[in-house]
Amino acid sequence: MEQLLTANVATSMYWLGRYLERIEGTLYEIDKAYDQIIDVDKKAGIVLYEKFDIDLKYLTAMDFLDKSIRGDHVANLAVMMQNARENAIISRANIDEAAFGEIIALNDLFQNMQKSPIHIDYNDIDKALSLINEIWGAHARRGHRKCSDYFLKLGKLVEEVDFRLRFNRGTKMTSIIVAEIDAIFKILDPELDLAQGCALDTQANMLTCINEAIDKIIIND
Repeated sequence: MEQLLTANVATSMYWLGRYLERIEGTLYEIDKAYDQIIDVDKKAGIVLYEKFDIDLKYLTAMDFLDKSIRGDHVANLAVMMQNARENAIISRANIDEAAFGEIIALNDLFQNMQKSPIHIDYNDIDKALSLINEIWGAHARRGHRKCSDYFLKLGKLVEEVDFRLRFNRGTKMTSIIVAEIDAIFKILDPELDLAQGCALDTQANMLTCINEAIDKIIIND
């Protein structure tokens, strides 16, 4: 696993993982809320975006898709994807060739959605999720052979924890993911112990401890 990795590349790989997981998680939630708006609860999208601290207003289910994906707010997926693309370019030499191509294709899809004068096609969500699955699949086939692979995986796992805490999902699975994060920490820095001197008793503390540990690893890398 020995690899020369600058702090800049390590940071870029980490944030690439976070952005991709954030986009994927958000798309799944948009998909569920869209169905609820049509069939069950017209306010489902409002409730969803309150979890992102966003006051989202829409008129119809189609308008919800437009506002959620390309609206003028901090969870705009086209902007997130631009950030992911920039991080991918910085760390290009450390990314699987097929995965890099799919990242570019995913960015093109979101930028086209952002610029299109017509309503977003519901099928575009499926296209985006399919591309993200292909990216993760390419990464899984590659395996964790280098430090850069672990930083990408860390980004994915940390964002998954953030989502689970935000949506109050089961604590058992969240604890399993945190343990996986800690295992990667120990691979990258055997002397680092996530629990040492750090209380994981609240959601805020948990993310603070994880982020502080990541900062230490990147600085020392």
